[in-house]
Amino acid sequence: MTAHLIVRATVADAGDRQRFDRWYGETHMPEAVAVFHPARTWRSWSTLDPAIHYAFYEFAEKRQLEAMMVTDEFKVMVADFTKKWGGRVSRERDVVVTVPTVSEPPQNLSDVGN
Repeated sequence: MTAHLIVRATVADAGDRQRFDRWYGETHMPEAVAVFHPARTWRSWSTLDPAIHYAFYEFAEKRQLEAMMVTDEFKVMVADFTKKWGGRVSRERDVVVTVPTVSEPPQNLSDVGN
C-alpha cells in the first residue's frame, strides 16, 4: 500500500513565512527528492491557519518509507532543517498508509452502507 510522510511545520513568525516558503520549495524539497526518491511530492499552506505548512512525500510502500527514515541521509536532512530554522519553525512528522477508497459513488444513495 502507498505510504506518505507528512511533515507539518509551524512558521509562527509571519516575517519568516516567505523566506521559509522559498527555502523549502527551492532547496529543501528538491534535496529530499534527490536523496529519498519518493514517487511524488507536494506541499501546501493551510488556509485555516497561515502559519501551517504541509509537505507530503509519497512512497510506493510503507517499508520503503520506513527504510528511508532510518538512513544517515534522512538524519542529515533533519539536522539541516533544524540548523536553518532552529526554534523559529517547529515541525511534526506523521506516516500514513493509504487504505482502499471508493472508486465510484453509489448509483443510489439508499445503497450506502448495505
